Amino acid sequence: MKWVTRARPKTDRIACPWLIRRFIDAEAEIVYVPAGDVLAFAEREGARSFDADGAEFGHGDGKCTFEALIDAFGLGGDAALARLARIVHAADIEGELGSDPLGPGLLAIGLGSLEVEPDDDRLLERESFVYDALYAWCQREAFG
Repeated sequence: MKWVTRARPKTDRIACPWLIRRFIDAEAEIVYVPAGDVLAFAEREGARSFDADGAEFGHGDGKCTFEALIDAFGLGGDAALARLARIVHAADIEGELGSDPLGPGLLAIGLGSLEVEPDDDRLLERESFVYDALYAWCQREAFG
């Protein structure tokens, strides 16, 4: 399945593809397009859209798209994933940066990554390690 979102990802648009490939659709093709093209691309290609205005999955009820996907696909029972969601939320939601002590660090990684990697697909590939590492840390924290 193709999944489409806005180009130049930093937090939610890196975290969501990681979540999708790891827990929802291991064969997912992630496509980054200009913000104004997301819905047209989704319709034309039969793709699932996320983290864009009018997308199938997006921000709502005070949650970021990462949290919306966790809810939509019934992944909330994973304590480590729930912990990671709090970090992503803090880094992604305006005014919530202080809600988790790891949020500022994740935001710094996302913003810095945009400065050093101009290719969105390569950026996702490189940053996926960060989410693998954070999830492993969350598992250790959740399960001792």
